[in-house]
Amino acid sequence: MKRRQFLGCLTAAASSYVLVACGGGGTDALGNIASGGDSAVADAAAGVTASPNGTTVPSASKIVDNAGNVWTLSKGYVYKNGVKDSHAYNMTMLLWYNGAIYGENTSKAFYQYVGPSWKQCLDPRLGGTSADGTAIPPATYIIDKSNNYWTMSNGGVFKNGVQDRTAPSAAMLLWYGSLFYLKTGTGQFYVRSLTGEWLTCTDPRIAKAAKAGSFYGINGHYDYPFTPTQTAAALQALGCTTYRLGCVNTAKQLNPVVAMAKQFQTAKLDLFTLINYGLRDGSGTLYTSEAAAYSAVHANAAAIAKALAPYGVTTYECGNELTRDPAIILNSTTAGTSHNDFNNANWPIMRGVIRGMIDGVKSVQPTARCGVNFCVADVAAADMLWDGRQPDGSTGHPAVRWDVTTWHNYSPYGDIFNIGTDGAGPGFNLPVYCKARYGVPFMITEWNAGPEYTEANRSTYVGKQLTEFYNARQSDQIESVMFYELTSGDYTYGIVLDNLTAIQPTYGTFQTFVKQHADI
Repeated sequence: MKRRQFLGCLTAAASSYVLVACGGGGTDALGNIASGGDSAVADAAAGVTASPNGTTVPSASKIVDNAGNVWTLSKGYVYKNGVKDSHAYNMTMLLWYNGAIYGENTSKAFYQYVGPSWKQCLDPRLGGTSADGTAIPPATYIIDKSNNYWTMSNGGVFKNGVQDRTAPSAAMLLWYGSLFYLKTGTGQFYVRSLTGEWLTCTDPRIAKAAKAGSFYGINGHYDYPFTPTQTAAALQALGCTTYRLGCVNTAKQLNPVVAMAKQFQTAKLDLFTLINYGLRDGSGTLYTSEAAAYSAVHANAAAIAKALAPYGVTTYECGNELTRDPAIILNSTTAGTSHNDFNNANWPIMRGVIRGMIDGVKSVQPTARCGVNFCVADVAAADMLWDGRQPDGSTGHPAVRWDVTTWHNYSPYGDIFNIGTDGAGPGFNLPVYCKARYGVPFMITEWNAGPEYTEANRSTYVGKQLTEFYNARQSDQIESVMFYELTSGDYTYGIVLDNLTAIQPTYGTFQTFVKQHADI
């Protein structure tokens, strides 16, 4: 089996240092002494005790830091041991707080001294990132993970004192899951997406419980070297109740899946079927249009549902990592949080394939549930499909509606409950976002550590991830998490080998967790 490709971890760009007052001009040469400078130098030489935490100039005449340096302020200029700091001017206040020197200028902007320059920041007395669930009112401000300062006034939303003119008139501003949610006077909620848009949603704080009985799952393949009976027994030994199995409408692939469905119906296990059509025809040529893509897969999806429905299959995943196809993602190292991450010309082809599979299933099995699959942090892709939008921002296109949101979350993508933007930047809670935006159950249909992990490290990762997933299943409607995979024929991903021998200690960690945490 081919090794799976993983998105590499990206690093955030380092923050740049800024001058306290750009373009102010007329600074005196470094080394000038302020009025009273001789006294400041004398104090420094004497090794005086550091000033009390929270000391300001004014009202104090000076600040002494932990190294014995003496800081003073005169006519807007900052002096350290009597020497003028050429990087700082137009200052109205100095602050000594938690072992650092801060300054406030005439524009009410705060800066921290990082020597020899100053870095813009917030007033440290406001505290760090606000607690999850902080709301205005009753709070008067919120600080996000990027150290931005958010306030509300007369229904307006302000970021660092600048009004966000795109925000609806707000009765409440909520910080939840590391994103901003807004409630209007009529009770409608909006979420501020990672592209800066305010999109309709529901209150993210409302807990939604998952359907019990299908939480623990695992992936397989139609061509595994063991029988349906052996597969069912392997799942039962692990404690899994859900099995993800993909196919297209060919006898080679569909017949083994139908045989598995028959066995699972008897064993009272859930077969979760991936309808595995992509963006190209049998010759590997990209479909020419949305209509052509829709037509090409509709009948095949209907045939798969018709074959499986008699054996109790009720949930289908329509497509596998289509947003990561090279024809769709412009740069595979991006996280999918921006509309600009995706190919505008080919976007309708993907939309047509997904719509064709969903409509094909429901044409023969109207009550079936259809899921749509995303990867990494593809919330921009999900939003565009849901809202009928294109990457170029145009609207009015067919809106895709799904019954289950499905996601893939491998270790290099980051923690799905604190996943970053383009592999960097402040993370956010992706399942909470999806719960509020789409209002349907959430499944993680593939998850695992990277193939480079040792089994000891993989075992630790599995225990940590299962704990996170399990703790969120009742609040964020996480219905199933499906480990990838039962066997990979080696030690890269599987939890057993091709002879069904357990791979330890990962197998034992998984099995023990399931026994100790009931799916109820």
